[in-house]
Amino acid sequence: MSTSRLLIVDDDPELRSFLATELGVEGYSCEQAGSGQEALGLIRGQSWDLVLLDWGLPDFSGVEVCRRMRSGGIATPVLMLTGHDEVRERVEALDSGADDYLTKPFSIEELLARVRARLRRTSLADPSDGWLRLADLAVNPGSHEVTRAGQPIHLTAREFELLLHLFRQPGVVQERRSILDALWGEDWMGDDNLLDVYVRYLRRKLEPPGRPTLIQTVRGVGFMLKEGPTRG
Repeated sequence: MSTSRLLIVDDDPELRSFLATELGVEGYSCEQAGSGQEALGLIRGQSWDLVLLDWGLPDFSGVEVCRRMRSGGIATPVLMLTGHDEVRERVEALDSGADDYLTKPFSIEELLARVRARLRRTSLADPSDGWLRLADLAVNPGSHEVTRAGQPIHLTAREFELLLHLFRQPGVVQERRSILDALWGEDWMGDDNLLDVYVRYLRRKLEPPGRPTLIQTVRGVGFMLKEGPTRG
């Protein structure tokens, strides 16, 4: 198995060095960047398995780095490291394309757990299976293409994982805990409401007004991928 490559982006050299050392002990290959511009150069020029991205950078914010990554078609997973803990700021980080966030100060144990959870995820479907379809929704696990009624839809890496997880058993309710374990890992210690945030993001992208709903909520249990009534 090849060593996972991590990019640590933070303007604090001591913190970068500490994280690189701790992650290196765990067997990860780490490189560092101290600014948004340096980070983007490395992200665009090399292949990474995960970017640990600080919100506050000297030139422009980690949120802006993430936006530029996603607008450029770079789907590398991003774990945002931030001192911002307000709901509005969490939403801003997720809206920019971050896959997860960790609030400073954090324990190294929690950081390592988040990294493990992110990196141990494997593809939820075999690319050789071709396109998955439900109603007029089509998903290609290999190319990560998603269309509805023939129109392309851009999803973040985490949104795509959630959609594929629901596609595993269309028409069957997926319990909240099983979804959280599959996408964030059994040792994930964050807020369970993050799942509701991603379901809301998926619905906003996949269910425009005038089209049938696709993600159904089963209260007290979880979510199910099934064609439903037309959204008003």
